[in-house]
Amino acid sequence: MTTSLPIRQPCPPGACICEREPLLETPGADLRILFLTRTEEKRLIERLENLQSLSDLERLQQRMYEQLGIRVEVAPGFNEVRTMRGIAITIAELPGLCRKTRQAIPTAIRRGLEKRPEIAYELLNANDLLRDA
Repeated sequence: MTTSLPIRQPCPPGACICEREPLLETPGADLRILFLTRTEEKRLIERLENLQSLSDLERLQQRMYEQLGIRVEVAPGFNEVRTMRGIAITIAELPGLCRKTRQAIPTAIRRGLEKRPEIAYELLNANDLLRDA
């Protein structure tokens, strides 16, 4: 298969479970995730670490899905939310998504929420956890 856009270089053998090669060999497979090169990944991580608002986070979630097929869910966890670790950030299974990227995205979102705690409060409020009494 030949593409005009650069695609992500393969991970070292045995270092990842991204299933990049089988994805490339599958006819009609969604290859959008492979357009997330390491350079683009760094830009994405930086952008997630510098969130400006809850709507900014939601916009980034939508763009990650539209452009790369990455579905990221951010919501309060099941237990009490005392720190940013109490916010559940999950990434849906996606063939071709590198293990390191799968770990880096939630970490970057948590850093962004730590820099701007008001975004976390907005998130909690949007889920009716901080109602005015």
